[in-house]
Amino acid sequence: MIAGIVLVAIPTLFIHQGKGRSALHLVAESDSWAPVLIRAGKVYIFIVGLVGLSAGLRPVVDAYVRHLPGELLFWINTSSAVVDNATLAAVEIGPSLSRNQQRFAMLGLLISGGMLIPGNIPNIVAASRLGITSREWAAHGLRTGMLLLILCFGVLGLVGAL
Repeated sequence: MIAGIVLVAIPTLFIHQGKGRSALHLVAESDSWAPVLIRAGKVYIFIVGLVGLSAGLRPVVDAYVRHLPGELLFWINTSSAVVDNATLAAVEIGPSLSRNQQRFAMLGLLISGGMLIPGNIPNIVAASRLGITSREWAAHGLRTGMLLLILCFGVLGLVGAL
């Protein structure tokens, strides 16, 4: 994780910040707690569903996924760019995976989840609020994500070799 943070942080030192408005102006102030409570309830129901899905698919994971090498899990999890990565994590991550498999699986999910809008609920919210199209997001997200995937895969390989 630390290597990934450093890999992302260093280039931001050299990015020229254009003159634009802060995204904070998009947040509407409201006197009502109702929308907040409704959204919290929906998130809670979603999490309950993920826990149920995880429990239901645990025998499949224990029988098949735990035999896959971590390196393969890393690249398989790039599918989280188009599938919700929370769902993949709930189904896939469990005690039957080794620590190395979990490390590869989680980093594959984390990085690729930001590559396209559907990979992550915050991506959907950010794109909607900022008026970014899927094509605009993909133009930057795929390039950056693939570079990060390759770099982090290399770092994981080095860490595993030590």
